[in-house]
Amino acid sequence: MIDRRTPFHGRLGKPLRLAALLAAAPAIAVAQDQIDGGQPVRTGAAAFGDWRTDAPGVWRKITPADLPPPFATPSASNAPSVAERPPGAVLKTLPGFTARPFVTGLEAPRLLRTAPNGDIFVAESMSGRIRVLRTVDGAAKPAKVETFVEGLDQPFGIAFYPAGPAPQWVYIANTDSVVRIPYRSGDLKARGPAETIVAKLTPSPGGHWTRDIAFSPDGSKMYVSVGSASNLADHMGDKTLPDAEAFDADHGLGAAWGPETDRADVLTFTPQGGAPQVYAGGLRNCVALTLNPQTKDLWCAVNERDGLGDNLVPDYATRVKPGGFYGWPWYYMGGLEDPRMKGRRPDLAGKTLTPDVPIQSHSAPLGLVFYPLQQTGPATFPAAFRGDAFVTLHGSWNRALRTGYKVVRLKLKDGVPTGAYEDFLTGFVINDHKVWGRPVGVAVAHDGALLVSEDGNGTIWRIAYTCPKP
Repeated sequence: MIDRRTPFHGRLGKPLRLAALLAAAPAIAVAQDQIDGGQPVRTGAAAFGDWRTDAPGVWRKITPADLPPPFATPSASNAPSVAERPPGAVLKTLPGFTARPFVTGLEAPRLLRTAPNGDIFVAESMSGRIRVLRTVDGAAKPAKVETFVEGLDQPFGIAFYPAGPAPQWVYIANTDSVVRIPYRSGDLKARGPAETIVAKLTPSPGGHWTRDIAFSPDGSKMYVSVGSASNLADHMGDKTLPDAEAFDADHGLGAAWGPETDRADVLTFTPQGGAPQVYAGGLRNCVALTLNPQTKDLWCAVNERDGLGDNLVPDYATRVKPGGFYGWPWYYMGGLEDPRMKGRRPDLAGKTLTPDVPIQSHSAPLGLVFYPLQQTGPATFPAAFRGDAFVTLHGSWNRALRTGYKVVRLKLKDGVPTGAYEDFLTGFVINDHKVWGRPVGVAVAHDGALLVSEDGNGTIWRIAYTCPKP
């Protein structure tokens, strides 16, 4: 039999006092790496920080070689308390940009998707509702806010099919199904009832509930991401190594079993819901499925596991390779074995892919969008930003010194990630105990503005470039 994993208890030791943690934290030293015309990039130990050191224009690059050993710090329990936006609180962004509320009073808005005609679709997941914002170029507020459909089951992912200016359907990923609604460009209300395309996505309930959805460039495949049922395949049980390898043959390399069967995966179906297959695995909670319009690569942002300390395991954004295995639950960041799974799958040691852009642990990335190369409009970002990606970091509970709660920019070169990312939008954290916003969705509006949802106070923010264009 494969050895049982080392018993793990979520909190190691007594909570440390914040003052002691601050005293023990290493001083920030800016590394010598440079990007974008000589701007410094924090690497090594300097890449790890917290909300105090976050600021627009700060670049970081994290690699597997920079990571501490497991359990270098205790496993913290530090969930945020969400407060109302304090009077006068403003978000910080780069020079030349403005960040202002676009829509307020929504119910925990999460994923945002831009329709081909420029309308913004918003998933209010906990309310079972999809809203539509009719936007006008350059306007500070939407012209209309309508309810497109309600009565759904924790909807998150939204995709338009087929690609192009005249989609016929809006596909919506509920927590355990995929439905589609007939659509014509400009519809503010569903023109027909939801049709179930995939009746059941997971054999087990619970765990990560967000499901995202995208289509292949040729429209022949529907991608659906399904997160894990637990932190580390907690109730999976044992298999012999030959049995585990036989299970892989049917469920993908490195697949977990039991309640984790066909979870922590990206699945594929036909647009009609047939021919289910595992496209890639070992992705603990893959959200923000999207195609890079320049290269047609499939990307997602991944929430990694908890319990190994403040700076493990890095979350990440990555290209998702067909047949790729990204480690969960056995390994992380390539060939680094999780000590709680030690010796259980030695055959996977050299087969685990290293993700493209590691992001500081416990940041909880939930949204990802690429800024179009050919974007036009009054709020369009400068040329240096086009082709890059923006990722929302929702923030998490498993780090003593809070991180996340911001939007970062991933630097790409000719569509290929460099591994570096920049703080772009900060200011949601009040203090060590309270935050007033938790970014989730991100989309590019027709006029070039970046829209960011936050589910703490139900607001969508509009970030526009207002300086004269170079």
